[in-house]
Amino acid sequence: MNTLPALAQARRVIAMEIDALSAMSARLGPEFERAVELILRCPRRVIVCGMGKSGHIGRKIAATMASTGTAAFFVHPGEAFHGDLGMILPEDVVLLISNSGETDELVRLLPFLQQQSNPLVAMTGRADSTIGRAADVVLDIGVECEACSNNLAPTSSTTATLVMGDALAVTLSVLKGFRPEDFARFHPGGSLGRRLLTRVSDVMQRERLPFCAESASFREVVQAITRGRLGLVLVGTPAALAGIITDGDIRRAFEHHASPMALTAADIMNARPRTIAADTRLAEAESWMRELRVQALVALDVRQQVCGVVQLLSQEPGWGSTASAPLAETAATADAG
Repeated sequence: MNTLPALAQARRVIAMEIDALSAMSARLGPEFERAVELILRCPRRVIVCGMGKSGHIGRKIAATMASTGTAAFFVHPGEAFHGDLGMILPEDVVLLISNSGETDELVRLLPFLQQQSNPLVAMTGRADSTIGRAADVVLDIGVECEACSNNLAPTSSTTATLVMGDALAVTLSVLKGFRPEDFARFHPGGSLGRRLLTRVSDVMQRERLPFCAESASFREVVQAITRGRLGLVLVGTPAALAGIITDGDIRRAFEHHASPMALTAADIMNARPRTIAADTRLAEAESWMRELRVQALVALDVRQQVCGVVQLLSQEPGWGSTASAPLAETAATADAG
């Protein structure tokens, strides 16, 4: 086995860990549902404990839970006996992670936890272990063998533990109705948080929006697009939007009409402009623009009047001039369809 080429070794490890996850998924049953119910009923927090590699995975599980709507934090079992036991209150659910179920530092915690009557969830590969027998619920993370060539280093087992933790955190998040806005509230400092918290109204162009009348000449339309520097002109008024004309519409007019200069705005405008509410999350607006393959949406205020134009900040490669794509009806109409 040690003579396998590097890529073959890597694929062997990945295949073994995938097999371990598939087997764990097939075993999943009522115990998982009980663990979810136990945590949902918990009036306080989930305390995660683990040693060594299980401890590293435990920290990640606690962090994932905390960021997805389940109050949780990690307590190092070694530090627990030097004052950190005071961090665990009787109403807390305690998640103990030990593949063997016999990790000494965790076993030593059991009398304290049982005295406090803490609900216990064990992630272990041995339900009949000391920790497994003491737990109210056992989540089976057992694997047939480690991906380590010597079957010693925690590999498949830590992957199984991590995935079980993700399954638990995400299931709880869904059942609690955790929304993108909630996620953003817990991540205000990063780029993801800023993206989720930002609204269309925060970034849209609202000053000197280019408008023209339906009777505007072709030359006046082109001049309005040039002045506005948005690659488009809005036809009508903020209170009565009649249509939109983009750079692409101008090019198509030259391609399809023998005398484009004789056309008016009404002749070349798209009479069904795409609009979006100004208080929509920017991430949602960007996603919709990518789906529609357009670069801009017309923003409407609560009175359904034009208040701005939002443009796609990061264009997908290979689009060309996507602003020329048809801009149809409203967001509400599109969603209903």
